[in-house]
Amino acid sequence: MPPPQPNIPGAIAFMLLATVFIGGTMILAKALQSDVLGPALPAFQVSHARFLFAFLAISMVAAVMRPRFERPRLRLHLMRASFGWVGVTCMFASVAFIPVSDATALTFLNPVFAMALAIPFLGERVGPYRWLAAGIALVGALILLRPGPGTFQPAALLALGSAMFFGAEIICVKLLSSREGAFQILLVNNAIGLTLASIAVSFVWQSPTAAQWAAMAGIGIVMATAQAMYVNAMSRAEASLIVPFSYGTLVFATLYDALFFDVLPDAVSWTGAGVIIAGALLLAWREARAARPAALRPVATKGTSGLD
Repeated sequence: MPPPQPNIPGAIAFMLLATVFIGGTMILAKALQSDVLGPALPAFQVSHARFLFAFLAISMVAAVMRPRFERPRLRLHLMRASFGWVGVTCMFASVAFIPVSDATALTFLNPVFAMALAIPFLGERVGPYRWLAAGIALVGALILLRPGPGTFQPAALLALGSAMFFGAEIICVKLLSSREGAFQILLVNNAIGLTLASIAVSFVWQSPTAAQWAAMAGIGIVMATAQAMYVNAMSRAEASLIVPFSYGTLVFATLYDALFFDVLPDAVSWTGAGVIIAGALLLAWREARAARPAALRPVATKGTSGLD
């Protein structure tokens, strides 16, 4: 199948749709861990549902499309899936205790952690602008943590931890994407993630209600759809142009939280989120500037994928 043609409006539409679905997974996770649909389920069970139903959905697509696979780098896949599973579990656990807007904003720190990890693992050099961007984003995280007497949110550390693990996952994806196709990475990741999640959930499994089964299926299918939209967006335009639109996730997550749980972010939440996004946008701008000279060089023998 030929790669999609460059299409900026289409790429923006796909990315915005991805943010709609990603925000949906956050609110479904919150519903499953509250008493809205039945007795609250543990975070391990929610993340298991995400991998189980996402894997089933992606497997059905694979059965129809019959994509060509190469021999996977299993050790690297295992590392990526482990980081992703822990990150997802921490992220879902956090929304049970703090506003979805705060949890979502804190997860936007993942490119900052990826930048720091790229120094020892990818041998990348980080200049002053990147460190400045990282510093700004971390100030935003400190604001959201509310480190004062009576205001500190310990559960926010779960969201911060999820960003750290997602940052480590990005490093693995960068290493994998130059060797394997995006669909293969997606399928293998969900298969390994499902295995890890199945082991963990066996210790805490609770019988879900019918409504919870529906929400559990929804969280997996919605996440798989979001991943597909993300990949389609990244394949149609440069990452530096498209990635800023991914922050629409914060808008939809906040909207869903207000509609379904009557939770509105306060001034501290908006300030912290704004500072994090400012730092992340500065980092994205610097990455785009750094990539332009490379685009003028001879075409490399291996491409990379925008999948994360």
